[in-house]
Amino acid sequence: MKPIFEIKNLHVSVDGKEILKGINLTLERGKVHALMGRNGSGKTTLAYTIMGHPKYVVTQGEILFKGENMVPLKPHERARKKLFLAFQYPVAIPGVSVGNFLRASMKAVRGGEIPIKEFRTLLKEKMKFLGMADTVVGRYVNDGFSGGEKKKLEVLQLALLEPEITVLDETDSGLDIDALTTVAGGINQLRDSNRSMLVITHYQRLLNYIKPDYVHVLMDGKLVQSGGPELALVLEEKGYDWICQTQN
Repeated sequence: MKPIFEIKNLHVSVDGKEILKGINLTLERGKVHALMGRNGSGKTTLAYTIMGHPKYVVTQGEILFKGENMVPLKPHERARKKLFLAFQYPVAIPGVSVGNFLRASMKAVRGGEIPIKEFRTLLKEKMKFLGMADTVVGRYVNDGFSGGEKKKLEVLQLALLEPEITVLDETDSGLDIDALTTVAGGINQLRDSNRSMLVITHYQRLLNYIKPDYVHVLMDGKLVQSGGPELALVLEEKGYDWICQTQN
């Protein structure tokens, strides 16, 4: 059986500078993979490249989802294929209500209008599932939101759009312990046998809440080591310099 998602020999440049230098990574269906690395190692570059941000230029390699190469596709086309990126720093959109934003997102991903009654029923169900107040729907997207509220809205999008591949780019950034517990709890509730996740972080802390099946280490644009969840614990104890020593 072919893996659901494969990255093969991926080279990526930004403004003419090579950032990713031959990434090979396979995600298994229903599994959570953690990608760890120092700041500047290329983690966010990989996340944005998976979703097709035009700033990140693929110079070599493939991103295969169910055997289809995603590289030629635009971001909205990848979203329709059931790929999803939760941003490290979600942007505010003043003047656009959360309700309208979510309905438009669902329409874009589904490729057709969603009846208002169906949308409201589904939205209410998912918000209750995530413990979110109904008042959020009328607020402007991320405008005046706390870090925790922004990340909870990302998880709500994840719940509504039901992607098969989810990339979480440093979801723990800017969250206190209470917010992290809530957000991670929502993500864990959405784990199932059909959804694969790539959790990007440089701290073990997040992985105390979202337990990965596999851990990969990215350094200087290359994947240098992979293992089970115990690898993250070793990194927490010994630091990334330990990885450098093992490579020499």
